[in-house]
Amino acid sequence: MEQRPKKLLEQVQDVIRLKHYFYQTEKTYIYWIRHYIFFHNKRHPKDMGSKEIEEFLTHLAVNENVATSTQNQALHAVIFLYKQVLKQDLDLKVDAVRAKKSKYLPVYKKR
Repeated sequence: MEQRPKKLLEQVQDVIRLKHYFYQTEKTYIYWIRHYIFFHNKRHPKDMGSKEIEEFLTHLAVNENVATSTQNQALHAVIFLYKQVLKQDLDLKVDAVRAKKSKYLPVYKKR
């Protein structure tokens, strides 16, 4: 019986489990990789590169107004996809609009 080739997200899951990442990291990385693929109209990541990563990260910062840590999490998930799963080197000069750090400062009330 012939085995079908594994889908991309199944491959991601296999690599994550092989590296013994936490389950929550697996879920998060798969979420961001799926989000990245759907953002680019279901194009395969093999056919994309740094330009598309920049567009995705800029979209997260500008349109979805995500926090800096969330944008970094998405970036690391996509880098993991390219380096660990697809075994592709990226030109990591990603010049995306970065999410702004919170200007919130805690206020302490004197008792």
